[in-house]
Amino acid sequence: MEITDINAVQALLLANIGDEEINVRELMSRGYYQGSNASYNLKKLVEMGYLLQEKSDRDRRATMIRLSEKGLDMVEKLAQLEQKQSDLLARSNPAPDVAETRKHLRQIERIWTDYIQYGAQ
Repeated sequence: MEITDINAVQALLLANIGDEEINVRELMSRGYYQGSNASYNLKKLVEMGYLLQEKSDRDRRATMIRLSEKGLDMVEKLAQLEQKQSDLLARSNPAPDVAETRKHLRQIERIWTDYIQYGAQ
């Protein structure tokens, strides 16, 4: 799969949005994006037709974003690629303990999320 019009950060943004309609602030809290880079990448994704954005009906200060058909297609392609990689990993010899690895990665993610949100304690 050759993807040349978006970068890895933009692909991650698309994947984190998924099939939801969310506001930009919520998206920023889901990922580890630098504010200015995320704004730039969201703008580029809108310009390239991967994202649709509009002001929230409930709060005109908030901008709501969702994937366009092009964005949904890209996320589906990325999911298929991820599944292929997962299948290859599961068939490797010896098969890694994916559940245990995932548990440890979640713990690390939680530590960093707490650190980012609440600072050093």
